Amino acid sequence: MDKRRSGLLALTTAGIVLSTAGLTPSVSQAAAGPGEEKGSYADSNGLTVDDIRLINALNEEALELGRTGKTPGGGLPSATESLRGSAAVDSRVTPPAEPLDRMPDAYRAYGDRATTGISNYIRKWQQVYSHRDGQIRQMTEQQREQLSYGCVGVTWVNSGPYPTNKLAFASFDEEKHRRALENGSPRPGETRAEFEGRVAKQSFDETKGFNRARDVASVMNKALESAHDESTYLSNLKAELAKNDDALAAEDSRSNFYAALRNTPSFKDRNGGNHDPSKMKAVIYSKHFWSGQDPFSSADKRKYGDPEAFRPHPSTGLVDMTKDRNTSRSPAKPGESYVNFDYGWFGDQKESNPDNTVWTHANHYHSPEGGMGPMQVYESKFRSWSAGYADFDRGTYVVTFIPKSWNTAPAKVKQGWP
Repeated sequence: MDKRRSGLLALTTAGIVLSTAGLTPSVSQAAAGPGEEKGSYADSNGLTVDDIRLINALNEEALELGRTGKTPGGGLPSATESLRGSAAVDSRVTPPAEPLDRMPDAYRAYGDRATTGISNYIRKWQQVYSHRDGQIRQMTEQQREQLSYGCVGVTWVNSGPYPTNKLAFASFDEEKHRRALENGSPRPGETRAEFEGRVAKQSFDETKGFNRARDVASVMNKALESAHDESTYLSNLKAELAKNDDALAAEDSRSNFYAALRNTPSFKDRNGGNHDPSKMKAVIYSKHFWSGQDPFSSADKRKYGDPEAFRPHPSTGLVDMTKDRNTSRSPAKPGESYVNFDYGWFGDQKESNPDNTVWTHANHYHSPEGGMGPMQVYESKFRSWSAGYADFDRGTYVVTFIPKSWNTAPAKVKQGWP
């Protein structure tokens, strides 16, 4: 048994924090049906106690940036600040600048996923995603710092504002859920709580949740087109929703749905939207996470999922994310450990078939000289992205806004480019 594996078996039952989806799935994993357990990311990758401790400390610092409403430019934590008071040394490294004229190499393709190193992703980003007002740009040091945080870093560097998850959508089949509970029963060795958590997980449909988010983003983009002030945008939006008989039209005026644009930092920035809605566009990213996050709920719900938590509104599809504490699944057995969430960037792709869309994410923070190793960036087809891991039982699709002058969300994304 090697040192890393023995370290894994020594993991405590405390929840861990990790921003990743990392593992390249086997063909069987990529084709797994909804709700099938595939083992945790930590177990599959042989993470040690030190790995978990470093990841936990780093991501707690990164998440604090999001909780306090700080925006890029307000200062990111340094390596020392991230672990102040700890004997450990944060091994996260900001990758070096890449020449603007250097073209990327092709990614390594495996099934529905293509993989590359962080430096090669920067080169691709500069060629494909960096444009501002039609001008290609070099990724700045601040953007490279953001990117180095891993999966959330990929979304962060492309969305501009730290991802806030307020406009999250999902799809839950109430009738399927009811029938499964009435006609099913726990498998041999499965507790009632485990059965109910599994049934709830299998009642979510990620394809429908993604399509709902994309439909909403499309309506928002129509409302933005000719609106040069927020009042006009909101009037346009309500009119479009009413025309489509969409339940979102009945959302309260104080709802996150109607306040989303004004709460987007780049909308107010004079180099972004400059308070002009017509200069903005609605785009999408995704977050996978665990439902049993309430510290006051039963231990079973934290281990096997909370069937009632984070269900979408049956009419609007909106998910109330106010109780999302970025807490990982609790282990049911000694030695188990789970990552807390995973982010995937989609943008504004126009591919009509969800299975052909491309989702950009990463394995972990960039630590080329540390135990975690260098950060890898993934471009996964939807089937691979949505399959998830045993770590997650909820998949949401989140709408946010970026200036139209940014090209971080092109209409077409070629996997593993060039």
